[in-house]
Amino acid sequence: MIPSVLVGTPYGDTVYVCVALAALCWVVSLLTDDYSWVDRLWSVVPAVFCVMVAADLGFESARVNIMTVLVTTWAIRLTSNLAVKGGYRLSGEDYRWIYLRESLGRLRFQLLNFVFVAFGQMAIIWLFTSPVHQAWVHSERPLRWLDYLAAVVFLVFLALESTADAQMWRFQQTKKRRLADGFEVERPFMDTGLFRFSRHPSYFCEMGMWTVFYVFAISASNQPWHWTGLGFPLLILLFHGSTILTENISSEKYPTYSRYQAAVPRLVPLGFLLKPHRSQAAESLSRGRQAAGPRGL
Repeated sequence: MIPSVLVGTPYGDTVYVCVALAALCWVVSLLTDDYSWVDRLWSVVPAVFCVMVAADLGFESARVNIMTVLVTTWAIRLTSNLAVKGGYRLSGEDYRWIYLRESLGRLRFQLLNFVFVAFGQMAIIWLFTSPVHQAWVHSERPLRWLDYLAAVVFLVFLALESTADAQMWRFQQTKKRRLADGFEVERPFMDTGLFRFSRHPSYFCEMGMWTVFYVFAISASNQPWHWTGLGFPLLILLFHGSTILTENISSEKYPTYSRYQAAVPRLVPLGFLLKPHRSQAAESLSRGRQAAGPRGL
């Protein structure tokens, strides 16, 4: 028997969409041997879920409407960023899936694909978007100062993430041009701009935005903790694992990457808490950039 909460409510409707999309991504990945289908839906599905909840209320809940507008703005920016980088092309599979296929072997990777890549990641997307359901339950409650604070902080994180992505895009395009022109690349990885403070500033902002998104649920329910708070910790764990994998690959490609790791925090930009050996590493990294001169990237 289907639980009543899943019948005729946004809970059930979004769960059904989530499971259907996960199954679709899994089947299509097997047919195309491309495992980035969830990546391509990552920025779209949260906005779809929020719109479904807002529509169920006739777009009459101010809190749910604000949450939907914020997530839709986030979705448009992230989708545009992925499209510019070619992520929607069939040849645009995330290099980390290729690396894992080679490392794990076909059978183990296919198990990972079913459990985590398709269904696991789609479940995480549903969960970190789920605070909108708590706002739906308490849709009659008016906005509070906490909602306005959450909206402002969400937009600050969104602006910082946009800046970091733009900086990385310019860096990569310049790097490609120099390589195409036959010039040596002295700095093969990004360590300037916001990347001076965090090795993965975009991931840090993503974690911040979805943590703040949960604040809307707190404001709606007057409860500091409930089930819709499961999403953002799982997202943080996902990014934790993703950055470890990314940095393992970068360390194999770039011998000097370990110096950057010693100088700059991986996610949280708490440079003022750096230990002495990290401060020395930062000075060494700076000297390396200066030595590269104007030819360096």
